[in-house]
Amino acid sequence: MRVSHPFMHRHFGLLPTALFFFAAAALLSPASLNAQVNNNNNNGFIQRNVGGISIKSDGLIENAGVDALGKLAAEQARLVKKVPTDLNAAASLRKVSLRGLEEAVEESLKSGKALPDEVVLLAGLQDIRYVFVYPEQKDIVLVGFGEGWRIDARGNIVGITTGKPVLLLDDLLTALRTAESSARSGITCSIDPTPEGIQQLRAHAATLQTMNNKKGISSGLEKALGRQQITFTGVPATSHFASVLVAADYRMKRLAMNFEPSPVHGMPSFLRMYTATGVGMDNILQRWWLEPKYESVLRSPDGLAWEFKGASVKCMTEEDFATANGQREHTGKPSALAQKWADNMTRHYDELAVAEPIFGDLRNCMQLALVGALVAHERLADKAGCNLPALMQESTLKTLEFTAPKQVDSRVSMIKQGHNWIISASGGVNIRPGEIVSHARENSAPAEARAKAQNSGKSVLYWN
Repeated sequence: MRVSHPFMHRHFGLLPTALFFFAAAALLSPASLNAQVNNNNNNGFIQRNVGGISIKSDGLIENAGVDALGKLAAEQARLVKKVPTDLNAAASLRKVSLRGLEEAVEESLKSGKALPDEVVLLAGLQDIRYVFVYPEQKDIVLVGFGEGWRIDARGNIVGITTGKPVLLLDDLLTALRTAESSARSGITCSIDPTPEGIQQLRAHAATLQTMNNKKGISSGLEKALGRQQITFTGVPATSHFASVLVAADYRMKRLAMNFEPSPVHGMPSFLRMYTATGVGMDNILQRWWLEPKYESVLRSPDGLAWEFKGASVKCMTEEDFATANGQREHTGKPSALAQKWADNMTRHYDELAVAEPIFGDLRNCMQLALVGALVAHERLADKAGCNLPALMQESTLKTLEFTAPKQVDSRVSMIKQGHNWIISASGGVNIRPGEIVSHARENSAPAEARAKAQNSGKSVLYWN
């Protein structure tokens, strides 16, 4: 199942030329550091709004202003301690031990002391290239690029040289604990107008005769469509992981529809591309969604070593058809222009992950979902002979819990053009980590890398 949040469009035969673009009003930005302080406060993490948004008690998402982001950055900088010297330098293959994480969490729970930043931030990992199993050491090890971290101007925790967001313990816990359920449903987010809203939009649009009052028309269309509903599968809607999914979804949509300027040169919005071509569309809903992308996935013959080359994210697209009762039908085919925009986003994704760290956060969550799938489906803990109750059980260490995002207001953007259309721009996230694991190719290279990465046998959290 592919997820989306399509938006109604309709041809106005009597109106002056205009394009109408609907989008969610709010933007979710990358998450703030959730510093662990004690085991009696929501798993030991300080609960904060995810950076860049606020969620009301009814689940309505609203933007956080510039001042709020500045205060967030200042508070983050105050909370984050000095990075340990041995973690500051960049390491192409930093190793983080799940056994070491387990022991650090258990020690924190016993002592009541905060988890160190290097535990909360997974020793500064920004990528997972390998997963190794060491039965002789009773350990599972995550391996990838890592370095020290800093707080950027918007409160994001990023690498000191790359500017990419670091992986978070909280997202790893969610991935490990939901691996079995997400194997059945996948991990998705979706934002959808209600069928009633689409019908109301059609009825309201049919009454419009002129385009003289843009503000009034926009307000009327937004009110007719109403609030859109947010749903998740595979992960709790209250989790930080879920917040990342919906944040990236919104951000992609806002970039596509030119509600915010592209931060990357050479990636114009879909709206700009559309107005440049003047191509008309009849009752078609444009959809985009984000999925994991790997150059290759390899496994050793004994299943103790896994390699993930070229981890990134790809943008997918197809068209939907809107029916009279507000439902949508999948065509299974993309429009040429929507495909061009999707391909361009895929091509620029690594740049976006730095310019807008929420896209890096999404890639991180996708990688951690793959780790969760490996541990669960390949029985890696059994192969390693290690028990990880603190990491695997919510009753031992709770993950962050936020108010679940449930709905968003709609917005309309209107641009003069030689056709009379309302065009949709929809989006979503679709992660199927079990399918990625099942398509791994057997190869000896991961086993060779595993042999080189082994430590001395002493239980440690990380090593380079």
